[in-house]
Amino acid sequence: MRRLAALLFAAAAAPPSVDFTVPVTHRLIEGIASDGRTVWVSSVIDRTIIARRDGRQVESTLPDDVVQPLGMAWDAKAKLLWIATDCLDLAGLRKCDQGALIALDRTGMVRRRLSAPTPFHIGDVSATDGQVFVSDSRNGAVYRVAGDRLVPLVAPGIGKSAQGSALTADGKSLIVADYSQGVIMIDLATGARTPVLLDGKPLRGVDGLARAGGWYVGVQNGGAVGRLLAFRIASGALEVQVLGEGGVLANPTQLLVTRDSILVVADSGWATVEKPGPRAAPATIARFAVPH
Repeated sequence: MRRLAALLFAAAAAPPSVDFTVPVTHRLIEGIASDGRTVWVSSVIDRTIIARRDGRQVESTLPDDVVQPLGMAWDAKAKLLWIATDCLDLAGLRKCDQGALIALDRTGMVRRRLSAPTPFHIGDVSATDGQVFVSDSRNGAVYRVAGDRLVPLVAPGIGKSAQGSALTADGKSLIVADYSQGVIMIDLATGARTPVLLDGKPLRGVDGLARAGGWYVGVQNGGAVGRLLAFRIASGALEVQVLGEGGVLANPTQLLVTRDSILVVADSGWATVEKPGPRAAPATIARFAVPH
């Protein structure tokens, strides 16, 4: 980590601001997605999707047969909100053998429900130009939505802990953040996996991931403080800058990129979720400038 810190350089960007907060009654906030007007966040424990638009927040509880909502992505082509759902090993929550990728329409109706043979425990989903990908943090698998099926792009056991993903600008490859193995580029035509290294070493600990023009932005939350990183791939290697570190990024998880901003679930609640009682403070959704 000392060598990594020496390679990172601070971005010349405006300081972050608090875009909005989520009431303390929602103890654990994970996913975030937007269609450009509405921003949705997922409240994990109470299985609620919170929609914020024009300064108002509307809460909708998921159907009884849907388990905990985690990562989310808006599919602009299909007009669907994709949600990775799974049961978590937390007190008071139901157990299950596998999660499911569901899709809601704008009314909150479940329109799609996809799963794969067990073990199947997904946490992150991305959607770009009608292409939808979902990843499994427990066995490293990455799946691609093909009609009514999930087709393995990376089979279980090849990776370690697949997190966020982002389609490359040319649509030919998928960038996946594997928490243990680092940043991986997957050729969509062949399925070939290529590690993309920083000074010859994996960039580990990246969770949420999205593309912002020629950059990829990711949350790094494995250390004492949270970070928001931007990186690009040049000559097969990573160039990285730090967009934010510590401060508002108390316990970041997921993020989304709008036209001119990055919205980050900056204080998810994972660090204190097993402590008794309510949250000490609301979950913070922070706004950062996109890298240039």
